[in-house]
Amino acid sequence: MLNNIKNITPVKISKPHNADVFSPWDLEKIATVECINQEDVDSILDVADKAFNDELKYLDKIKRLEILNNAKKILENRSSDFAEIISTEGGKPLKDSIIEVERAINGLELCAEALKKSHGTEIPMGINIASENKIAFTKQFPIGPVLAISAFNHPLNLIVHQVGPAIAAGCPIIIKPALVTPCTCYEFVNLLIEAGLPNEFCQMININNHSITQNLVSDSRIAFFSFIGSSSIGWKLKSMLSPGTKCALEHGGVASVIIDQNTNLKEILPSILRGSFYHAGQVCVSIQKVIIHNDIIDDFIEMLRESTVKLKVGDPREIDTDVGPLIRPGEVKRVDKIVKKAIEEGAELICGGKTKSETTYECTILKNPIEESAISQEEIFGPVLCVYGYNLIIEAINKANNDKYAFQSSVYTNDLDTAMLCYEKLDAKSVFINEQTAFRVDWMPFGGIKSSGESVGGIDYTFSDLMYDKLIIINSKKITK
Repeated sequence: MLNNIKNITPVKISKPHNADVFSPWDLEKIATVECINQEDVDSILDVADKAFNDELKYLDKIKRLEILNNAKKILENRSSDFAEIISTEGGKPLKDSIIEVERAINGLELCAEALKKSHGTEIPMGINIASENKIAFTKQFPIGPVLAISAFNHPLNLIVHQVGPAIAAGCPIIIKPALVTPCTCYEFVNLLIEAGLPNEFCQMININNHSITQNLVSDSRIAFFSFIGSSSIGWKLKSMLSPGTKCALEHGGVASVIIDQNTNLKEILPSILRGSFYHAGQVCVSIQKVIIHNDIIDDFIEMLRESTVKLKVGDPREIDTDVGPLIRPGEVKRVDKIVKKAIEEGAELICGGKTKSETTYECTILKNPIEESAISQEEIFGPVLCVYGYNLIIEAINKANNDKYAFQSSVYTNDLDTAMLCYEKLDAKSVFINEQTAFRVDWMPFGGIKSSGESVGGIDYTFSDLMYDKLIIINSKKITK
């Protein structure tokens, strides 16, 4: 077992009840999680509220920078331990878990940098009679307590993106990790406390009751709500927010890649494979649709098939594994049902198309599913790639656009006009040229529109969301210049 995962809060939990955590690879029990009850909610919120409003507990900028820098050093020293936990509880291949820890280390550094460069601005005065003898400027202030609900697929890096900016801003945060991947968050929050963060400023709670979550979300003491997860849940929770509570929602998408007829297929193939099957497709911007010119579709599919069947699907704790398990056996069944339905409706199976074990699914390629198929319209969140042909670029753009989702899209082309047309016409918050849709660095803006989300993620952008500008105007006869 990794650990007995308790809530990290000064509140004494009343009659805590437990939930078990299982490895998504071999379904072995790896931890027991302590969950809060309904009667604990008010006390937990009160801790965050008092931490924010008590001047004696205020963390100045120097202290916040010290905590972030200490946390970065500790995480660097324990990077291999964290990578193993991520792989064990989340099923992410070890080589990708190592990269996730490296990103998290950089994320803490970015949080410190965001704090160091934060500043207000001067507002012009003295330019008409009304503004004579005045000076005005803004200073940035933290918005207040934060409630963050995270997802399973990046159990360290997502937590860093939610918790790190809150620490930098001076906002107490209540973080709820996914119940299937609480171990990484538990170790990270303990790391923050070791780095000097008072526990009141970061409470980790575990919940297995939706009504408890709803009570937290709707409370007026929450100033900012951060949610990473399914679209249906995120929008429902947003509707429950107290007036004045800001939010950021990060949901899924049906990411599309357009490939024109002049593209070097051999050159781009590794990035297409990476974007399609990284973490078994359990990524909100994983490539789900490749829309390629009909002149080269057959060559591309054959090259793609040859490379896909070579990917090693198996134990995520082995360093040479390319694709690990889905997070639950039920997800394997769900993906298999969607794939089989698409084939019944006319899609051509190129490779895969069946379960490999109770916990894994073969990397699958389908050719030309019908547009009305669920696999063409909804996020599959599994190791499945659909390939469609096109003749005219506007036809490709129409196939790429989705009525419901709009997150990240890309186009591979050597033609500037084609690239710019796709940038202008694709429904997406981000459009990549000659790069796959799952590309991300932690300082870039990241988020969707339509049902894919609201507001913008990324360290600097989240930090900005947690601050507000307070204006001061000074009137003095001595101000003449």
